[in-house]
Amino acid sequence: MTDFETITVPAHLCGYPGVAFGGYVAGLLAARAAAKTVRVDFRRPVPTGAPVLLTGRADGGAELTSGELLLAAATPAELHAGMTDIPDAPSWAAASAAAEAYRAAPPNGSADCFGCGLDRTPATGLRQHCGVVPGIAGMVATAWTPAPELGGPDRLLPPELVWGSLDCPGNAAGRLLDGRPAGAVTAALSARLLRPVPVGEGLVTYSWLLGSEGRKYTAGTALATAAGDLCAFAEALWVQPRQTA
Repeated sequence: MTDFETITVPAHLCGYPGVAFGGYVAGLLAARAAAKTVRVDFRRPVPTGAPVLLTGRADGGAELTSGELLLAAATPAELHAGMTDIPDAPSWAAASAAAEAYRAAPPNGSADCFGCGLDRTPATGLRQHCGVVPGIAGMVATAWTPAPELGGPDRLLPPELVWGSLDCPGNAAGRLLDGRPAGAVTAALSARLLRPVPVGEGLVTYSWLLGSEGRKYTAGTALATAAGDLCAFAEALWVQPRQTA
């Protein structure tokens, strides 16, 4: 049996202008997939402000469609070999220093993204401002505190926003650790959520490269409490658009 509902992603939950924030979309789909670890593949941009169809599938997955077009699909997944050994989170102080360095000199091409937009407040975005971590090679991180406005009645960050926090740090890893240009998009995001994430308390998100080839690269991302307790982790495949003449 399958079930479905029509959803519309609000305009403020954007990644690029007019395009729904990928991490949020992935979280919506993952909530329909009956598995601890879920992989979401993005086929086409999901628009904001327009109705799309979210459908559960008999195989335990879910998909998002617009008319006859498949926009994104979630499937139960296995952990990739590179995601079985998650690095320890950097300290709150180190992650805070990395975030301040990023905000002081952000890479060009920044967008008003719900996940990493520089003009977002703790109440209007996730502020994933990941900079290079001082003293730790090959890692970017940020320290952040989600405002109560982002939480539900239980004062927890909704699962789709936990997924959201695991998205943009992979872009920062590509930009700052692999010299990637602006404009890359999330092609796939696989994640596992481990524990509830409270709002109004300090969190650390961090990311590291897993592989890089041609227009594609993969990154690991993790979310932890300020004390270093792991809350969630993900592996993302990022792709740069083809260069046009």
